[in-house]
Amino acid sequence: MSVPISYLAVVLIWSTTPLAIQWSGNYVGSQFGVTARMFIGLTALLVLLHFMKIELPWHKKAQRIYLISGVSLYIAMSFVYWAAQHIPSGWISVVFGLSPIITSVLASLILKDSHLSGTRLAGMLTGFFGLTVVFIEGMSISTAALLGIITVVLSAIAQSLGSVLLKQQQPELHPMAITAGSIMVALPLFLVNCIAAGGWPATIPLKSAISILYLGLIGSAVGFPLYFYLLKNLAPERVAIVTLITPVTALLLGAFFNAEIISSKVWTGTALILAGLAIYEYGKYLPHVKKWKIRWLQKPL
Repeated sequence: MSVPISYLAVVLIWSTTPLAIQWSGNYVGSQFGVTARMFIGLTALLVLLHFMKIELPWHKKAQRIYLISGVSLYIAMSFVYWAAQHIPSGWISVVFGLSPIITSVLASLILKDSHLSGTRLAGMLTGFFGLTVVFIEGMSISTAALLGIITVVLSAIAQSLGSVLLKQQQPELHPMAITAGSIMVALPLFLVNCIAAGGWPATIPLKSAISILYLGLIGSAVGFPLYFYLLKNLAPERVAIVTLITPVTALLLGAFFNAEIISSKVWTGTALILAGLAIYEYGKYLPHVKKWKIRWLQKPL
């Protein structure tokens, strides 16, 4: 598949994922929705691995990689699926727009392989100020909405931490193998959640069933490999543009298909988060910008 088509596909998948997550949990329970998605995604990945003749190794380093990625996947998805039942779907993509910033900060603290310049610090503060605006809007709606935003933030932190810890292992496995191994670790944990939440529903509405299938086949088995493909063939800065596009498209899709109301505060918070991310990722290209290191981030913990 060509890079432009892959890029467009990732944008479309990431834009529609929050709405599909919300629909997949309607009337069947969020934990059933995520468990069914992971089961379908794992089945599809194992089939692809077989026909593409990609090895799924089980040596000690591979097991460690699967464990790190699987646990972070379980925590992140458990939080975001719960939150999707309490906040508009578009808000999920808005908050996750901060993931590159969170990942970079955690990499500075854990891997000691980067530093925060003045422009990056400005972008980080701008983004988190935008998140505060969204928090305020959540507080004005309900306690459940506020808790939903908090759990999405925790989900983004868990996903970012998993990415950093995974990089620390310097994995040499195929991305599809890592994804499959991660789901194999996470799936039993999701099953426990599902049973604790009430088990399997008596009936599954058509919209929920289609959403679960979409997330399992397209969101997991197709979306993850395409994203890794882009990382391999494009500069990280160009891949990061996806996180600048998807919050806006996710908000618009939620408004159009789910009748979600987008208040002025949410638009303001979204604009600040995206502006912060843009400054964080591309501020280094601005002329006459003096960069300085944050010394305390480089000290041993």
